[in-house]
Amino acid sequence: MEQESGKAKRFGQRGEYLVAIQFALVALFVFIPVWPDLRNGELYRQLALIRWSALVIGMLAGAALLIGGVIGIRKYLTPLPYPVENNQLVDTGVYALVRHPLYSAQLFACAGWVIFSMSLSHLLVTALALAFFNHKASKEETWLTQRHPEYRDYAARVGKFVPGVGKAKA
Repeated sequence: MEQESGKAKRFGQRGEYLVAIQFALVALFVFIPVWPDLRNGELYRQLALIRWSALVIGMLAGAALLIGGVIGIRKYLTPLPYPVENNQLVDTGVYALVRHPLYSAQLFACAGWVIFSMSLSHLLVTALALAFFNHKASKEETWLTQRHPEYRDYAARVGKFVPGVGKAKA
C-alpha cells in the first residue's frame, strides 16, 4: 500500500496537508483572543461552577482519550492519517468507545475551554475543527477500509468522536 505500481507515494498522498492544516487550527485556537470578553459580567460569575466543571471534564476526558489512544496504537502511531505498513486494526481500549480518540481528545478539550471562557471566537474555531476532523477521519477511514475490510463492521458498531454517536451505516 505504501507503493503503488513500484512508485513511492508523493508528498500529499498520505495526508501531509491535513496535518499542516491541523497544526494551523491548533495554533488558531491557542492564539485567537476570547471574544466577547465576558469576564467582568454578572452571568460569567454566576456560571462559575458550571464553567469550571465543563473545563475540568473537557480536559480530563481529552487527556483520557489522548493517553488511551496513544497507548492503543503506540506501535502504529504516526502524525499522518495514512496507515503505516503492517498495522493491525485496533478495536479495544478507548478504540472500543470511539474510532478516533486522538481527534476526540482535542475536541473535548476545546469544548471545555469554549464553555469555560464563553468565547464565541473559540466556539467558531471548534466548529471548524469538528468539520475538519470529520473530513480527515473520513479520508483515514477510506484508507483503513482498503487495508482492513473488517473496518466497516467496526465503524458500524463504534461512534466516530463520541461514544455511540456517528456510527457508520452498515
